[in-house]
Amino acid sequence: MDVDSGKKHCSFCGEQGETGKPLVGGLGAFMCGDCVDHYVESVASFRRTGEDNPPPWRDMSDPDVLGKLSLIVQTGAQVDRFLVEWVQLARSRKLSWAEIGKALGISRQAAWERFSREIPDDGRAPQAGTA
Repeated sequence: MDVDSGKKHCSFCGEQGETGKPLVGGLGAFMCGDCVDHYVESVASFRRTGEDNPPPWRDMSDPDVLGKLSLIVQTGAQVDRFLVEWVQLARSRKLSWAEIGKALGISRQAAWERFSREIPDDGRAPQAGTA
């Protein structure tokens, strides 16, 4: 799986990651250090006071809300790429399309149709520019 932070972005603020600066998280969602710091403080504040901070979209202007839509699409695409990497991992372990389909709640055929073009039969990573 690709662990280069420079090819990912923070799922919370949308900032592009940087090679050599870790993004933490997993299962397709990643968080930059600034967001980790912010949310650590938010959770600590909630534990101290019992009061939750209002969601950030409550005070956003309409243009700000519209501006976030592309970041949400970007996060969805990142999750989709991460799913492909996990299916690739499953295939490299010789797990069948039937097992993968069952885990995804879809048929073997649907799993194969969705992922087989991106994952060679032997489970190896596709060559650059082929996926």
